[in-house]
Amino acid sequence: MAESPALLRAHALTRRFGGLTAVDQVSIDLHVGEVHAVIGTNGAGKSTLINMLSGELPASSGRIELDGRDIGTWPQPKRSRAGIGRSYQRTTIFPSFSVLENCRLSAQAAQPRAWAVWQAAQACAHSVGAAREALAAAGLADHAMRPAGLLSHGGQRQLEIAMCLATRPRVLLLDEPLAGMGAEETERMLALLAELKRSHALLLVEHDMDAVFRIADRITVMVNGAVIASDAPQRIRTNPDVQVAYLGEAH
Repeated sequence: MAESPALLRAHALTRRFGGLTAVDQVSIDLHVGEVHAVIGTNGAGKSTLINMLSGELPASSGRIELDGRDIGTWPQPKRSRAGIGRSYQRTTIFPSFSVLENCRLSAQAAQPRAWAVWQAAQACAHSVGAAREALAAAGLADHAMRPAGLLSHGGQRQLEIAMCLATRPRVLLLDEPLAGMGAEETERMLALLAELKRSHALLLVEHDMDAVFRIADRITVMVNGAVIASDAPQRIRTNPDVQVAYLGEAH
């Protein structure tokens, strides 16, 4: 387990929709150098948890801290500028724009320069530099000028992470980045995540259990909005409650 203090910490996080409790008293810590996976069946509350951590959905109760500072009332743009980046289940790229331009737009959104009204946005050295750094980190530097829509499915998922990286986050909240990938694309993504965790705190929501047990340093299991176990992968694999509730007896 990571020895550094938690960069992002949620305590007793709860979200209610009328009489439905989608997330129920969930506590989770994210550390630099660690991939913290959250698993559970559909409807377990995983995406709702990410939406609360990123600021896209307010919590009904609970506390969220970034570097020890309470950010629970901060809106999503402020959290993004403070270093929380996220990806989505569905691809959110601009397919007709170049790979570089997709990343540049993300960098520009993170640090808008409203005073530079006479400068073409494409000429902004800061946003272009951040975009190229992000593409290099995501392994897409050679595809910078290619239309994003022509990338493979796996390439487009890499681009989404690159767009996150262009905002220069410290925390990455990744919602099913491996969805729909073949074996070769999955290997590339896992290698990317292993590299990114060296300098970021990663939360990974994923249904590919083989990939989760290969890449995760800690796994939190959710059922009906609540955490039933949170531990190292080898202990989660042998946890009888997890086997019954999610993995199945034979896993």
